[in-house]
Amino acid sequence: MKQIITFLITLVSLNSVAQEVITDSNNGIDFPVVTTETVTTVFYDKNEDSLVSIAVNLFTDDIERVTGKRLQQLTKINKEKNIIIIGTVEKCSFFKELEKNKRIDFSSLKGKWDGYMIQVVNNPFKGVDRALIIAGSNKRGAAYGALELTKQMGVSPWYWWADVPVKKKEQIFIKSNVNINDAPKVKYRGIFINDEAPALSGWVEENFGKFNHEFYTKVFELLLRNKANYLWPAMWGRAFNDDDKLNPILADKWGIVMGTSHHEPMLRAQEEWKRYGSGAWDYTKNEEVLKDFWKKGIENMGSHESLVTIGMRGDGDEPMTEGTATALLERIVRDQRNIIKEVTGRPAEETPQVWALYKEVQDYYDKGMRVPDDVTLLLCDDNWGNIRKLPERNEKERKGGYGIYYHFDYVGGPRNYKWINTNNIARVWEQMHLAWEYNVKQIWIVNVGDIKPMEFPISFFLDYAWNPDKWTPDNLRYYYTQWAKGQFGDTYAKEIGVVLQEYGQLASRRKPELVDENTYSIENYDEAFRVVNKYKQLLEKAEKIEKQLPKDYKDAYYQLVLHPIQANENLHRMYVAVALNKKYASQNNAKANVYADLVKELFIKDSLISKQYNKELSSGKWNHFMDQTHIGYTSWFDPKNNIMPSVSYVSNDAKVKPYNEFTEVVKSSKEVAIMDANTVFYEKDGYVSINAENYSKANNTNGIEWKIIPDIGRTASGVSPFPVTAPVQDPNSGGPSLEYIFYSYEDGPVNIQTYFSPTLNFHNTDNGLRYAVSVDDSQPVILSINGEKEERAWAGWVANNIIIKEATLKELKPGKHTVKIWMVDPGIVLQKIILDFGGMKKSYLGPPETR
Repeated sequence: MKQIITFLITLVSLNSVAQEVITDSNNGIDFPVVTTETVTTVFYDKNEDSLVSIAVNLFTDDIERVTGKRLQQLTKINKEKNIIIIGTVEKCSFFKELEKNKRIDFSSLKGKWDGYMIQVVNNPFKGVDRALIIAGSNKRGAAYGALELTKQMGVSPWYWWADVPVKKKEQIFIKSNVNINDAPKVKYRGIFINDEAPALSGWVEENFGKFNHEFYTKVFELLLRNKANYLWPAMWGRAFNDDDKLNPILADKWGIVMGTSHHEPMLRAQEEWKRYGSGAWDYTKNEEVLKDFWKKGIENMGSHESLVTIGMRGDGDEPMTEGTATALLERIVRDQRNIIKEVTGRPAEETPQVWALYKEVQDYYDKGMRVPDDVTLLLCDDNWGNIRKLPERNEKERKGGYGIYYHFDYVGGPRNYKWINTNNIARVWEQMHLAWEYNVKQIWIVNVGDIKPMEFPISFFLDYAWNPDKWTPDNLRYYYTQWAKGQFGDTYAKEIGVVLQEYGQLASRRKPELVDENTYSIENYDEAFRVVNKYKQLLEKAEKIEKQLPKDYKDAYYQLVLHPIQANENLHRMYVAVALNKKYASQNNAKANVYADLVKELFIKDSLISKQYNKELSSGKWNHFMDQTHIGYTSWFDPKNNIMPSVSYVSNDAKVKPYNEFTEVVKSSKEVAIMDANTVFYEKDGYVSINAENYSKANNTNGIEWKIIPDIGRTASGVSPFPVTAPVQDPNSGGPSLEYIFYSYEDGPVNIQTYFSPTLNFHNTDNGLRYAVSVDDSQPVILSINGEKEERAWAGWVANNIIIKEATLKELKPGKHTVKIWMVDPGIVLQKIILDFGGMKKSYLGPPETR
């Protein structure tokens, strides 16, 4: 029944979000853009902002890519049967005339941020039968509207950055009843290019010479096509404004709001301080020099749309001096705002500003430091995709609001992860849904490393930022299918979507930089072999699709789908081979030599896979993007070169130690359990293993509902109480709970282990996020999932991508029982439950489900 209800909800959700308006067949009613006989002219007002002209060019370029025919561009309306107009309601004289003559009503669009409207208007002007109106509330809105149509025509936002083929059509029509009126829910939506060496930096230097306006024009276009508007530029030895004076000019022309990272205040790059600064990066010792340095940043800003980072951290992404006084930081902010006021000639609050509560800066805020109300507080994750802090629901609203700085890539402890995409969008959805529901709506920005190979999670993050209400637990799986369709067409979209989903869940179990021969057990539950087989099956599935795809899709498919599976499958096989080599070498067994040779083979294959991406993919277009090392870590920082794991050989004439093959008698209560009509679990070899989504009963009370978040877990889905802003519940008063029926044969104590997604204590409460557990009629035991404050505990959570908590019951009789998980605090995501009667063995993922 759960599956049927979810399916029906999903159908309703999909119908509510679908808004496809393009057709390639002529029914005599729909609006013709290109037909076999005609092409329609595009008109725009010559007095519009330069971005409107850019949008018109992109629009006509895209249509030419699709049809081979180019639309004419004109700035004065003439008598044609059908016309297209692209512009803004602010400046387009044609739109003003239409509204004056009551041919269209723009009132619902005016005042919106980055909004757009698409409609067909009949008899708009004398001598014109119909006009396709693409109107923006501002310049970006006009561009978003035009590019939304060309995306639906068959031009992927990733057509250049991932070589996605354009879907060819002879004719293009817009449905005559089109009525799109859309605008973003999050104001500033963007990416941070970071940690860009060696991959992106090597590629840029080879293709552009440096991070100049030619490179950034490609980035600006990508952002617009993904409906983004905000950028933190590359900063590892780079300075956006100084490297090429055209960089900021073109950013403004393309409508991209520029900022700088959390440790680069006043629109000046860290690299600029290295080039032009003098003295210490220390306000107590070098105040006047720093003021002059920052003043230049605001002078360079001019009239360009910008978000000014304020505050101060230590030089080089480090904390300031230990024990930095809050009063000093408040004075720095006050002085920075005075500079902004002095240079712009306007009150400081008229220039958008952001203060990033990154790492130690959050501690200053928690200890009482405050900035003016118009400044956006940029809250942050822990660099591993887990949000550190969110405002309380009852907090007074700030004029500047709140933002989130999120990570898909990171350089830092417990280990760098920069190589390939390992982001599960189910977790991204869950964390950013928390942010949205707790009123974080001003800025969403994500660290994307080198841009490639983060194409898929970038798309999701920006799509979700545009409309967080569109994607829910009930339709999240459809996102994979929809995205696959946008890149590869209808035929294999569902199958590719499943591959993307399965890969994201597998890869997020543990960053490949953290995987080694000890990660997965070769002794217990066949764990290592099940993991490798899962990768192998996924690779076979992906390769089967690749063989069926048309030739022109293969490059895009390799970089977006096949390569990360191929690379991760090979890596995991290598480490399992290392583990088997060590096992057999310790036994002086000649099998060790076979696995030593296999390790060498797979290590070489890893380099060949990287070579295929760098040198062969798209005729070498993406050379250097797989230069990042990922094997041989000895600390958090990446090694200079990949280092093959050490292996051991034994003498070929070594005696093989006798190996006792025997079949263990499996003790189980399965036979009793299968007689129960409910969803039940059974004890096997001294443990019961339960995936949280397979509950026997969900008790939804007090306006709170348990929902399954598909594929968020390391091995299955997760379950979480909604709404995520619900008040604290008392399990002793019959609050929301999940029930799991199980049968046991042991008589004695049981240790209950509960597995949770590594959600942090985002309200900084004394006890952290809590839940409660009980068995049968026992009193619920309240536990915290994240009350520990030690960095070592956090490092374990993020490295293992799980939090495991334990509670012990002293006595449990054999037979039928019910374990209950009770909600106390919202925001927790339950993945798995293990009842250990003393038989559970060591493994990374926990024993397979016993159901």
